Amino acid sequence: MSNASLDYHHDSPSLRVVDAIAAVTDTDPLELEPLYSVVDPEALDRLFQSDAGLVGCVEFEYESHIVAVRSDGTVSVDGTVHRPR
Repeated sequence: MSNASLDYHHDSPSLRVVDAIAAVTDTDPLELEPLYSVVDPEALDRLFQSDAGLVGCVEFEYESHIVAVRSDGTVSVDGTVHRPR
C-alpha cells in the first residue's frame, strides 16, 4: 500500500474524505450525504493540522464505507489508500 501525503496549505482532511468517497462511489461530491452528519469536519481538519504535531488515526463510517484519516495525511477507504484525482 502506498502513502498519499496531504498538503495542508492547499487541502484539508475533510475535503480529501469527500473526494475519496466520491471517487469510490462514482458520485458527484455534491450528491453525497453531508460529511458533518457523521463527523465534525472542522474538528477533523484541526486535529490533523500540520502544526498540531499529533500522531494517530481517526476511523469512521461514511456512505457505507470505512474511512481512515491518518496524521501523515493518508486517507483510506475500506483499507485502500485514496489517491487524489
